[in-house]
Amino acid sequence: MPEIYEFRDLPQLAVRFLEVCKARNIMAATAESCTGGLVAATLTDIPGSSAVVDRGFVTYSNDAKVDMLGVSKATLYSHGAVSRETALEMAIGALARSRAGIALSVTGVAGPDGGTPEKPVGLVWFGVAHNARVTVAEHRIFDNRGRDHIRRLAVRTALELGLRALGQADGAP
Repeated sequence: MPEIYEFRDLPQLAVRFLEVCKARNIMAATAESCTGGLVAATLTDIPGSSAVVDRGFVTYSNDAKVDMLGVSKATLYSHGAVSRETALEMAIGALARSRAGIALSVTGVAGPDGGTPEKPVGLVWFGVAHNARVTVAEHRIFDNRGRDHIRRLAVRTALELGLRALGQADGAP
């Protein structure tokens, strides 16, 4: 699948996510590591997003995850930054430290290095904390077609998971 096809609809996906949040009268927050703020940037590229986007946390280092989001040092020690547990704690921390009703978290290995056999380049964990639902985490292993490719797929997946958590699995507003 050509890269242009995979990413050309990111603005429409962001618009749908913002519209659903606005219709439900909830704010959104992001907690990002490997995407470095791209989820928040994709959302805030949309005019009027300030009515929905409360804040974005870019927590690239483990210290930032602990300081800004309250991720447990024990979690990072036991499971690592790229793990289900960390993604969950990032999302929960973003929700607790914002005025948001939904928080999306992303932590992964975007490459080109840093991968291991257990956590290869392309492994990304996502968390979604929603004030009306249980917090969930999922992971994907994206093809290693470069750092930008992995990060953009992570943005797409975070927004899709956010829509699903808001009851919009089919993408309809």
